[in-house]
Amino acid sequence: MGASRVLEPELLDELAADDPRARASRRDLARINFVMRQPAIMAKLLRPLPAPRRLADLGSGDGRFLLDVARRLAPRWPGVTALIVDRQNIVSPETRAAFAALGWTCQTITGDIFEVMPGLDADIVTANLFLHHLDDAALTRLFALAEKASAFIACEPRRSPLALLASRMVFALACNDVTRHDAVASVRAGFAGRELSRLWPDQGWRLREKMAFPFTHVFTAQRDAV
Repeated sequence: MGASRVLEPELLDELAADDPRARASRRDLARINFVMRQPAIMAKLLRPLPAPRRLADLGSGDGRFLLDVARRLAPRWPGVTALIVDRQNIVSPETRAAFAALGWTCQTITGDIFEVMPGLDADIVTANLFLHHLDDAALTRLFALAEKASAFIACEPRRSPLALLASRMVFALACNDVTRHDAVASVRAGFAGRELSRLWPDQGWRLREKMAFPFTHVFTAQRDAV
C-alpha cells in the first residue's frame, strides 16, 4: 500500500436503494460491522460521555448500526433521539420499532450531508465507515460544520497491510461482488496516524486518534469544559 489515501467510487453508492445487489451488500455490511466489532467499539467510545438529547449518525444508511449501538447504551442513556442522516431514507419500520422498544426516538434526515449539517441540532455526532468517502477538503468542511456538537466520534477503516489483506478475504463471509469491491476500496481510502486530527479545527477540543482492534481507526473530538 502507498503512504497516501486513495479514493475511488464504491459500488454501493452508485446503486439504487432497492437494487437487489445493494440490499445484499447492506446485509453484508451488518456482518462486517459485527466481525470488526464496530458497534461495540463505538459504544465504548460513547459510554463515558454525558447522555445526549439528540445523537446524529452520519451516513447511517438503514440505521441498523446505530440500533446496535443504542442497544448497548440505552440502559445508561434513556430517551435519546437518534438522527439517521443519509442521502436515502431506507430505515425500515422494524428498525424504527426496535429503537422505540429501547425508549429511543428514531428520526431520519435525508439529503446531502453539507446541506443538512448546518441545521443539524445534535449534542453528539457519530460516523461509522463514512468519513473515508471524503477527501481532505471535504473532511475539513464537514468538521467545521460539526463544531456545534459537544463531541464527534468516528470509527473508520484502518489503512494498513493487515486491513487490506482482511478486506480481500470478505468472500469468506459470503459477501457479494459489491461488498468485495467496496471492502478493498474502503481500506485504501482509510486512515492512519493523525490524518483526521490534522484536519479538525482543534481550538478548544480534546482530540484522540488511534487504532482499535486490528482493522478500525478511531477518532474522537470532545469539546473542552468551559
